[in-house]
Amino acid sequence: MMFWKSVVGKLWFTIILLVSVVLFVLTILLLQFFENFHVTQAEQQLTKLADKVAAIMENYEDRTAALSTAWEIVDVYSTRVAIIGDETNYWYSPNDDKLSNLPVEMFKNDEKLSKVFTEKQTIVKQGDFPVKQNGEEIHNEILVVGVPMSLFTNENGAVFLYQSLDVVERTTTQARNIIYISAGIAIVLTTIFAFFLSTRITAPLRKMREAVFQVAKGEFETKVPSVSNDEIGELAAAFNRMGRQLNDYITALNQEKEQLSSVLSSMADGVITFDRKGEMLVTNPPAERFIQAWYYEQGMNDDEKAELPEDIQELFQKVVTFEREQMTEVAVQGRNWVIVMTPLYDQAYVRGAVAVLRDMTEERRLDKLRKDFIANVSHELRTPIAMLQGYSEAIVDDIAATEEEKKEISQIIYDESLRMGRLVNELLDLARMEAGHIELRESSVYLAEFTERVFRKFQGLAKERGVDLNLSNVEEGEELFIDADRIEQVLTNLIDNAVRHTQEGGSVSLTIQSVEAGVKFDVKDTGSGIPEEDLPFVFERFYKADKARTRGRSGTGLGLAIAKNIVEAHDGYISVHSKLNEGTTFSFFIPRKEQI
Repeated sequence: MMFWKSVVGKLWFTIILLVSVVLFVLTILLLQFFENFHVTQAEQQLTKLADKVAAIMENYEDRTAALSTAWEIVDVYSTRVAIIGDETNYWYSPNDDKLSNLPVEMFKNDEKLSKVFTEKQTIVKQGDFPVKQNGEEIHNEILVVGVPMSLFTNENGAVFLYQSLDVVERTTTQARNIIYISAGIAIVLTTIFAFFLSTRITAPLRKMREAVFQVAKGEFETKVPSVSNDEIGELAAAFNRMGRQLNDYITALNQEKEQLSSVLSSMADGVITFDRKGEMLVTNPPAERFIQAWYYEQGMNDDEKAELPEDIQELFQKVVTFEREQMTEVAVQGRNWVIVMTPLYDQAYVRGAVAVLRDMTEERRLDKLRKDFIANVSHELRTPIAMLQGYSEAIVDDIAATEEEKKEISQIIYDESLRMGRLVNELLDLARMEAGHIELRESSVYLAEFTERVFRKFQGLAKERGVDLNLSNVEEGEELFIDADRIEQVLTNLIDNAVRHTQEGGSVSLTIQSVEAGVKFDVKDTGSGIPEEDLPFVFERFYKADKARTRGRSGTGLGLAIAKNIVEAHDGYISVHSKLNEGTTFSFFIPRKEQI
């Protein structure tokens, strides 16, 4: 910091300026006083001296003695005298070459000095007269005093005393020098006093300035030492109190900020706050994912500032205009977001808004699944119920004439009732599994014997459809801790689907691979395969990839969903790989568990 901008510099400059102004005014007044005083004193002195010389010249009969006395008196006062008796008689005091004689004609011809002769007045004149001083002709400031005198019979006589004003000038110069020296001493003393005063006043202020800088850097525990009981000491104490209160406030704000940040970060819903101009201020992770998805959909980079969707902008304008809560729904990257925006108030004015974004994709999906489930269940139940109703009416109305027809109708009614029973049981099983109420009766099972028994169940069906069955089994004695009935249900479902969707001459194989972590089962067929767009949905309830399958070949559409829940209940996973017209492979993995 420059010296002139500091408190010390300003204080020093102020005191110096004040002292300088006072000394300047005092110098002018003193010089004027000294000059006027000396001139006035000289006038009075010369006037008295002239009167005395005139009296001597008028009263003394001995002219020589009178002149001698006059010269002695004049010489005491270091002045010159010109005594003019008449036109021809005039006398000058002895010349010491310090100041030459003034011509008599000058006294008579001067407009002012001539009044001594004409008007019989005492005349005082200060002016610049050409005289010789030390042998040189100079124009010097001279004071002339003229007194009328009556000598002999001539009444036009006069005594003129004149003196150089160099004495006044010398006195003024000496006074000026004294004032200059005094001013210098005063400035030095003032500087010492200013710097001494600054150490008493500005030193605590400098410490307080350093403390302010520390507080500005975030060190709110900084304190200023209070060493006095004056205003500066009170200021230091007030600063320390302010620092403590500020530290408490900052701590409280940080705690509130951390709590708010934790709440926002832990929220499943996205939160965005806007200012009055609609610019985003605060976002949490779900909101940031929404914004990133929007930028990606618009083909923008993270560094590019992009406006939010028009629906949100319009919603913000409505909130600011109507000052009440508004809601809308936006679709971004295939996900549905419901946005509820509420105004934020600064006393009576709207200063912005806060938007809560909820990802409703899963809710919408579940709602669609619920509707599809109801539609599928209704469809699956409608057909057997209609057949039961139709064939029952045929029996009641005696449409079946022979016993064979009645037995055939009864068999159909029985098969459809079994179909309805299976559908209801599978729905109940699936509901319990999805609710987490599945109970596993686990035990140690020999895999070779277990898989051979399951595989033999399909020998007849495979032979009837002309499909070749292949089993790649594990070594004898290989064990796995599982619920045998549930895993058999999974294998039965997968093998049955593979056999039913494999054309004559194709093959279905079951491969079992044992590893340290568990056992992997692969059911592979050479059937028609599953379209690529249907693969993500094969484990959904009632989903059927082959939309053209006949009722005789189709199941309930719940088998794969049940298989998936059974495998996951064993802490495993299931997947599918397929290409159209190249076959399908269902794989599931069951981890090893310690026997309880």
